[in-house]
Amino acid sequence: MEAKATLKYARISPRKVKIVLDLIRGKDAGTAMAILKNTNKSASEYLVKLLGSAIANAVNNFQMDETKLYVSECFVCPGPTLKRIMPRAKGSADRILKRTSHVTIVVKERD
Repeated sequence: MEAKATLKYARISPRKVKIVLDLIRGKDAGTAMAILKNTNKSASEYLVKLLGSAIANAVNNFQMDETKLYVSECFVCPGPTLKRIMPRAKGSADRILKRTSHVTIVVKERD
């Protein structure tokens, strides 16, 4: 049995999120939450809420024991990119790509 939580259209680059997800993959839920709260990255703010949601889904929807939960899967996929223009010299323009992310965290109960 597994419980899942998904965050869609987060305004942060998938590359930045992946760095933090690699820290918590395979860890116990409590340990993962502690790592996220003490990680000084902008992605950890999103992931604390998302992991909390996955744990709450496991406890409330599937009656799993919160102390036995661990992060079995976590991954990020790129969402749609917002394209913006920045004016440059001599009337030209540069393209600014504002990337978004779809993040998924899956928790399971350890046997």
